[in-house]
Amino acid sequence: MANAYARPCGDFRTSYGADTTIFADAFSRRSVIVILLLLAASPIAVQLGWLSKGWIDSFIEIGYLAVAALGLNILVGFTGQISIGHAVFFGFGAFASAWLNRTTGIPVFFCIPLAGILTAGVGLVFGIPAARIKGLYLAIATLAAQVILEDFFARAGWFTGGVAGATAAPVMLFGREVDRINYFYVVLFWAVLLFLAATNLMRSRDGRAFVAVRDHYLAAEIMGINLTKYRVLSFGIAAFYAGVGGALYAHYLQVVSVEEFTILKSIEFLGMVIIGGLGSIMGSILGTIFMVSLPDVMDWLVRLIRGTWLYKTLDLRVGINFLKEMAVGVAIILFLIFEPDGLAHRWRQIKAWWKLYPFSY
Repeated sequence: MANAYARPCGDFRTSYGADTTIFADAFSRRSVIVILLLLAASPIAVQLGWLSKGWIDSFIEIGYLAVAALGLNILVGFTGQISIGHAVFFGFGAFASAWLNRTTGIPVFFCIPLAGILTAGVGLVFGIPAARIKGLYLAIATLAAQVILEDFFARAGWFTGGVAGATAAPVMLFGREVDRINYFYVVLFWAVLLFLAATNLMRSRDGRAFVAVRDHYLAAEIMGINLTKYRVLSFGIAAFYAGVGGALYAHYLQVVSVEEFTILKSIEFLGMVIIGGLGSIMGSILGTIFMVSLPDVMDWLVRLIRGTWLYKTLDLRVGINFLKEMAVGVAIILFLIFEPDGLAHRWRQIKAWWKLYPFSY
């Protein structure tokens, strides 16, 4: 009789398969499904007047930036490599998709993954130095990639349109143009697909090899892991994700400028993965939401202090762009000091506290 009333107490994992499930429990799985359904209903809510169009614009921006940030997290967070040139791969994907559609006539929907493949090829080329160098030297090598591709964007008018920039065609589905509101479904499709692919990648042998290279490359090499293969491969995968994110960005704005993909943009991508949490799939989303929301929060704070002595002292009447850039740097520093594991770690702690309350110790 005692066994009939026995219930497991705690979080038991009785197999390796159970330890590598996508969702830790049924509640997490249901929560993700509910969130996706609410997101899928948001364009309908806009058309009915229940939600402002600004929300859809923010959701689209979070979508394509989160895809690119996830690629950088695979490289930096899961493999332990460093890159401060991620923005140019994002830009290369944007230009590549527009160029493919313009020159070959391939539908935009298929140009998006093809642009990711082209960008992955470029990433593999620049990832070759990662086979032999690491740390500061690798950071300098990725900085060289940033400079080289920025110069390429400015000079290759046939590809980027030069200083005039390039126009990107809108997405056409079933002979009809997808408007800016329904474009959200295109971004949501690719974001869900690529996040699911990354989650499964980290559960595979290759994903565990990435983590082994990050944690202790000597031990990984002794175990038979090809360091050169996985270091270069991580650059290719990161570039692929950046390219797809850039392509989604290009066909959303329908115009791409060569001046947008500077090293400041690369630092923003690094900020997303640091704030969200290195080595966390969910952290890529949380960090992107934080970075996209930060300018709006700064605007709200400026409106709040308008008319006070602080507003006049900082001379915010001229503009607040410098304040937004400063806020990004301050946020990265504060997270490195007080929450180095990022928002994903904080969210896991909140979940654990809620699950174990009142015995959260």
